[in-house]
Amino acid sequence: MTVSTRILLPALLMAGLGGALLSSSILAGATLLLAIAGFVFIARKSHYKAGWETPKELRLLHFAFWFFVLVSTYSWVLEGFDYEGGKTLGTHARFILFWPLVIALSYIGLRGRTVFYAFGLVSLSAITVLVTSVISQSGTIESFLNGRFGGGINPISFGNLALLGGVLTLISASFFFRSGNKGLAILFTVMGVAAASIALLSETRSNLVALPFMLLACIPLLGRRMRWAGLIFIPIIMALAITSGDRMSQTVQTLLHGGSVDAGIEIRLELWGLAWEMFKQQPWTGVGLGGYTHGIEAAVEMGKAPAILATCCSGHAHSDLFNSAATSGIPGILGWVLLIAIPLAIFGRHLFSAHQPAAHLAAAGTLVSIGYFFFGLTEATFNRTLFLTFYLLAIAGISSALFHELSASYVRNRTRKVSATVITMNEEAHIADCLKSARLVADEIIVLDSGSSDRTAEIAKDYADVVEVTDWPGFGIQKQRALEKATGDWVLSLDADERVTPELAREINHHLADPDADAYKLPWAVTIYGKRLDFGRSGRAPLRLFRREGVRFSDALVHERILIPEGRKIKTMRGRLTHYTHRDFGHSLEKSAKYAWLGSLEKHRKGKKTRTMIYPTLRGLLTFVQVYFIRFGFLDGAVGYLTAVTYAQVTFNKYAGLWTLDRPASDARHE
Repeated sequence: MTVSTRILLPALLMAGLGGALLSSSILAGATLLLAIAGFVFIARKSHYKAGWETPKELRLLHFAFWFFVLVSTYSWVLEGFDYEGGKTLGTHARFILFWPLVIALSYIGLRGRTVFYAFGLVSLSAITVLVTSVISQSGTIESFLNGRFGGGINPISFGNLALLGGVLTLISASFFFRSGNKGLAILFTVMGVAAASIALLSETRSNLVALPFMLLACIPLLGRRMRWAGLIFIPIIMALAITSGDRMSQTVQTLLHGGSVDAGIEIRLELWGLAWEMFKQQPWTGVGLGGYTHGIEAAVEMGKAPAILATCCSGHAHSDLFNSAATSGIPGILGWVLLIAIPLAIFGRHLFSAHQPAAHLAAAGTLVSIGYFFFGLTEATFNRTLFLTFYLLAIAGISSALFHELSASYVRNRTRKVSATVITMNEEAHIADCLKSARLVADEIIVLDSGSSDRTAEIAKDYADVVEVTDWPGFGIQKQRALEKATGDWVLSLDADERVTPELAREINHHLADPDADAYKLPWAVTIYGKRLDFGRSGRAPLRLFRREGVRFSDALVHERILIPEGRKIKTMRGRLTHYTHRDFGHSLEKSAKYAWLGSLEKHRKGKKTRTMIYPTLRGLLTFVQVYFIRFGFLDGAVGYLTAVTYAQVTFNKYAGLWTLDRPASDARHE
């Protein structure tokens, strides 16, 4: 990677976000140039050659963006490639640039500091626009302040993005303060407060709705003692915001006293009613991207809607929710929800990260998602190119920096003694690699072999500290035997077909320098047929690492559980535990049959019953739905589908086997 690339791409990110309020062309141009760089890196496979491991969270974010575009395309095709719909699709299609943007920004190792500088530039742009407008204003300052300030663009767009930029700048100020750069922290605080105040000059009522929730996203960044103070401070800020403008205070007073709403709200209510009627007429397809415009025009023509709607509001329904429902039906609603909810869930998970850059980036990402949710309740944000492109670039930048910062944060050395335990049976193809990976985090390795007929035990002796050959009493009892031989303060329980990846090893060693939990779940990365699965079967995170004292294994024949004493804290790590479930499809069938039958025996031992074959069938179908749809297994392609079908078959066989155990194998009367 050249020095110019390391400098140019972060500069484009800062220019794009920072220049959004100055000119939408700056934002669009910077986004396009970054995406072109990403396409070049993808074509050259630069990121993979550099050893970049794709975080599954980025793939999930990518899905949210392209699903939204896919739904829009579906709506446009169904309505017959309407011209008006084509223009809307052209706006939505920008979302397909998410992946090249992420590749470009991840390849250069984007740091959180760069993103925080970009947020400061958003506030600086808002201040610049205001100062320029004041200087060029021909009237008095009073007349200027009494109007709705929009900085040369739509006041709603300006107000929303200026408010968002202002609060993001305050998050940046918090980061610089925590980093010891108090001068920069003070500067960013002043700019953030100034931008948020300027946003209020737009008299945008959606700001009033969004502001308290945006401020709540910042609360986790405060110390524990300060969080209650922050919660008390939010109503004070809201009171100041309400009284800052006549339009906002009048709206609140009207609502409190049951008065009639103003023309702007009346128009929105009218639009939402028409959009809802369109949705009810065609709930599964909607009326099409251009169908909404034609519907409004027809309603006005027939006298069913006010004439003003044809001139001000025929392009969209002034609400992402109602607009998506009317134009694309239920798939449209789902697309909008995923576009907001997936980033919100991913960023929200890291709000309390001990790594300050990661925590502040997570707060910023959460803030953007929350802001767009509330802005989208009264404005079609994703039908406006400025709004849409800002969201695209902001989420790409924040997520790329977040996962780079998380990977770079594992720097501490382990201070606790760890024992790794592995039980084996004919695992000579796996055991060496398994134990090598375990040594990255373990001071002691214990292997209990159940009488392998191959070289498993012999190979294990080259890597393990303790190797014993025993009988086979079942998974739970055998793992308990291995646990009883462990002498470490912590135990890592592995299967022979699992590997601790280098990044997971760094994360484990980092956490065990000063553990923040008593046990940790390690997410699986199932690898079969040459493909690493990020979803579906890999949607699970089994508990594998725990403080040894007081812990034991259940005595189950299969699918044993680690029994942690009540009251202990369990957390989930980010790093992946690679799981090579089977060698080939034949081995898959053999292993699946074995596990299904052991599951049948275990349930029968516990007194479980299945009275009809309907239950096994339903459980099999539910397993497929869970693995393939709920856990997003379809994102893993053909292998993901095969895996979902295989596990559905295992579930069916398990309960079908239980059904047979309550019946005689043969009937002597018919012999």
